[in-house]
Parts: sequence; structure tokens; C-alpha cells
Amino acid sequence: MSPLPAPANPSVTPASGTRPLRRRQGSARLSVGFILARHFTLCAFANFVDVLRLAADEGDRSRPILCNWTVLSESSDPVTSSCGISVQPKERFGDPARFDYIVVIGGLMEEEALLPPACHRFLHEAAAAGVPLVGVCTGAFLLHQAGLLQGYRCCVSWFHHADFLDRFEGLDPVTDQIFVVDRDRLTCSGGASSAHLAAYLVNKHVGPAQASKSLHIMIIDEALQADKPQPGITMDFKTRDPMVLRALLMMQQNMEQPLTVADIARRIGHGKRQLERHFQAAVGTSPQAAFLDMRLSLAHHLIVTGNRPILQIALECGFCDSSHLSRMFRRRYGQTPQAVRVTRV
Repeated sequence: MSPLPAPANPSVTPASGTRPLRRRQGSARLSVGFILARHFTLCAFANFVDVLRLAADEGDRSRPILCNWTVLSESSDPVTSSCGISVQPKERFGDPARFDYIVVIGGLMEEEALLPPACHRFLHEAAAAGVPLVGVCTGAFLLHQAGLLQGYRCCVSWFHHADFLDRFEGLDPVTDQIFVVDRDRLTCSGGASSAHLAAYLVNKHVGPAQASKSLHIMIIDEALQADKPQPGITMDFKTRDPMVLRALLMMQQNMEQPLTVADIARRIGHGKRQLERHFQAAVGTSPQAAFLDMRLSLAHHLIVTGNRPILQIALECGFCDSSHLSRMFRRRYGQTPQAVRVTRV
């Protein structure tokens, strides 16, 4: 596997006056403190830690030499993940400046998962000391609830896009790429993307060889840069074209109020004609036709799997009314929505 390229990406905003990493006792080049929310996502946490672990030593011997990491808490009580497995914190909060990054791992969206006041105080102390803060999975929600994301771009999973908009009015989170680096705030969508964000940090502060080695041992084919589109539900469209994938995800997130092709192209930073050419080459159709097909596929799924009124389904899928849906539906499936519902098994 080829080494990671040097970090240079239009979706990574360089810090202004970023503090240099502190050199600590020993040879550690990267020190990370983790805060785990109640019912955190174990996969996101494990992927991040394993990249650090594998980069820190020869082979997979796991000694914290080039990197070190620890789980922080206001108490020594175990923190239970969303899958029921608990992790024991190793250190109390203390001085945040002993770390190069503080990483908040989020998980289930529920009231009891909110961070306690002592954690908010620690995060504000870290921010005041210039320690970069990282939000993983729904960690972006937790950083924002702590008042630490104002004025920053942040990344959340496409799956939680609507939740973020509901909770934080006026913000427009990034949901069409796997992570975002904006000065001293770093956020990622969780899951496998946390490994790529960790590799970005290892590449930057330890070296590209160590970052590549970590991903290779984890059976991850290649390092992905920040603007790699998030995988999502793109219906029947099979393509690896990043521009098309980002457009499909944008469509998916705006089913109820469909965007024009020009709007989609503008939001992903390309021209309308360029986007149309990419769609034709990648999936053999136009963006307009792809969006209509996606909305009809969703409508069909809702009709055959539930009992919601046809009008409600029509509106949720971006059609003017049930008659509009019926016309488009019959052209695609040869039957009206009502007929499909009557004949479903």
C-alpha cells in the first residue's frame, strides 16, 4: 500500500497560529485523551485507538512509544457502549494541556448520553489552552452542546443529518464527506471514518509510513482524504465517482423538498454541466432522472412495507400530491400506488 500523501485538502482548513505539539518525556509524538459518552459507539472508538496503537510501535506489539492514549473521566466508573461492552477510564481529567488532542466519542442520541458539567468544564479548559478538540460519530453534537463549535464547520453522519438540524437551528453540518478539519476542531462521521481521521493525525504528527502501516494491518486498503463521500443509501446506483456519490447523498438528504440540479451542483462545488456529464458517464442517466428514480424507489418501499396514507408518502418523497406520485409511479412500475398496496403479499 502506498504511503499517505501529505495532508493537503480543500476541505481541511489550516489553523491560524496553531500551537506546536508539545514534546513529552520519552519519544511520544502524539498524545490523545478520549472522553466516552454514555452509550458511545464502540466501533468508532476502537478504530481510532487501533490506528494509534499500531502506529506507536513496531509490528503490532502495542507499546505506546510514538503515540500514547488514555480514557479520561471525572470518576473511575466504567462507561457502557451502545452494544453493552464497558470501558474503564484510566485517568481523571486533570490538566488538558498534557494532551495534543482531546477526542469525544459519541453514540446513541438520547438525553442520558449528554456529557456531565465536569466534562464541559474540562473541554472548555482544553479549548482555552489551545488543545484541538475532536468529535467522533455524534461527538459533534456533544461539542456543540458544550458551546464549542460556534463558527466552525463540522461533519456528522448523513444518518444523523436531520437530528442535527432539529437540535441546532441555523447550522448546516457537512454530511457528504467522511471528516472535516477546521482549524482546532476536527469532526468525523464515525464508524470506519474514525480510522481515517486517526490516520490523518498520525500522518501529520508521526509520519506517513506509520499511518499507512496501521491501516494496512487493519485490512484497510487505502487512506481516504477528508472529502471522500460518506457511504449511504444510494438506492440502485453503483458508482465510485466521488462527485456522483456526493450528489446522490445530497439528493437522499433532501427527498421531501427536492433540490434543483443547479443547487446540488453548487452545494458540492461543481458546475451543473460538469455534474450532468459525470452522471451520464457513471450511471448512464441524468441527475434529474436519478433523483426521480430515487424518490420513486423510496415511495415504493414505503408503500409495500407500511400503511401510511399515499398522500403522506407522496409529500415525504417530494411529490406535490398523491396524483402527482401516482402518475410518476405508474410510468415506472406499471401500476398505481394503490394497486401495489392492494396486491402486496
